[in-house]
Amino acid sequence: MLIGLVGKPSCGKSTFFKAATLMDVLIAPYPFATIKPNLGVGYVRVKCLCKDFGVKCTPRTGFCDGETRFVSIDLMDVAGLIKGASEGRGLGNQFLNDLSKADAFIHIVDISGTTDDEGREGKGDPIKDVRMLEEELDLWFFGILNKAWDVFSRKVQTEKSDFVKAVAKQFSGINVKEEHVEKAMKKLKFDIENPEKWTKEQLKEFSHELRYLTKPMIIAANKIDKERAEENLKKLREVFPSVRIIPCSADSELSLRQAAKHNLIKYSPGSKDFEIIGNLNKKQKEALEIIKKNVLLKYEEGTGVQAILDEVVFSLLKHIAVFPAGTNKLTDSQGRILPDCFLVPEGTTALSFAYKIHTDLGKNFIKAIDVKTKQAIGKEHRLKNNDAIEIVTK
Repeated sequence: MLIGLVGKPSCGKSTFFKAATLMDVLIAPYPFATIKPNLGVGYVRVKCLCKDFGVKCTPRTGFCDGETRFVSIDLMDVAGLIKGASEGRGLGNQFLNDLSKADAFIHIVDISGTTDDEGREGKGDPIKDVRMLEEELDLWFFGILNKAWDVFSRKVQTEKSDFVKAVAKQFSGINVKEEHVEKAMKKLKFDIENPEKWTKEQLKEFSHELRYLTKPMIIAANKIDKERAEENLKKLREVFPSVRIIPCSADSELSLRQAAKHNLIKYSPGSKDFEIIGNLNKKQKEALEIIKKNVLLKYEEGTGVQAILDEVVFSLLKHIAVFPAGTNKLTDSQGRILPDCFLVPEGTTALSFAYKIHTDLGKNFIKAIDVKTKQAIGKEHRLKNNDAIEIVTK
């Protein structure tokens, strides 16, 4: 799973990325500080099965605090996008190519409105920023479709090619599947028998639907602790009532994560509090108290960074967490207890989960066992969040 961080220059993408991954990336107060994409690992929270089974797990990847399992996901921080990116302006072509394999986007918005359209210090408009990015992403999809539409539409009509398959193939490089094309067509009800008669506006509408289905997006209202941020957040929610918008302070999360890394505080990502465990000077204590007062205690999601990652994976992409395990033992060949936790789409069956773990398990599948209930389940059984499953093979 790959989540792309998008937004105009200087909105806080790299700070968000570093706060989520603790990777050493350049953070600078000028446009296009990020040129090549940064790839790293972030984590989402899952209720661990430690207490259910009375054990202490030893994850192969990620970590566990005894109650919450942090499961890894891939994050990408790309160059900032400005108006005209779909036509190559700024680092537009590179930006869009980098994003082609992303499953979803987190749009980092400077909710304080202290940077202009191109990321320079000045007056900005978060509402305008959201509209600009949505438009550029739609134009990206439109460009791919429009580039070969005349030839493509005639071929579909004269050769009676399968429209759905043909469109999915045209967009295969950016993860568009046949099911996405079918959903878009079901909603729009355009004439697929005569696609050469589609207007430019219909092509744009179709492109928008494909983008919406294949690159879902959440808004991170960043810099929420700055002046005018709350006022702008209220306006943004009024203009985009159907969009999930979560206030966040990536800078605060980064400060807390770094302090925890150096054993100055005890802090779990997503928590609304921290515990001082190291020797802090007066300035450090004051800085942490400001974060607690202005961010942690003020907003339901704390700094918002962890809540946003969780929301993307579990609500936007509708994934669940499933643990491979055994009815007689919870360890792998190396003695690790509940070493793995997989993030899979809702509706995943026992058989498809077996293939997810290893191809041989899928090929030799006989049945699965719900480790919690000890009951056998068939290959078409749909798994639930926090299931522990044993795969029985021949």
